[in-house]
Amino acid sequence: MTRIADLPEFDMADYLDNDEAVAQYLRVVLAEGDAGELADALRHIAKARGVRLMAVPKGAVAQPRQR
Repeated sequence: MTRIADLPEFDMADYLDNDEAVAQYLRVVLAEGDAGELADALRHIAKARGVRLMAVPKGAVAQPRQR
């Protein structure tokens, strides 16, 4: 019998390996209409594309750069 702990960890980003897969995933998420799921989907897509996201503290305000 297989134990849950022995199963490989699921990572949605592993399945978003082409533009059509990304588009289909977004269509499904947008059809659900849940903002939290959309935020998760965007993180999965960014990870699949190799984009690193930085956490921004809640309430943080970007300051203009001095030139």
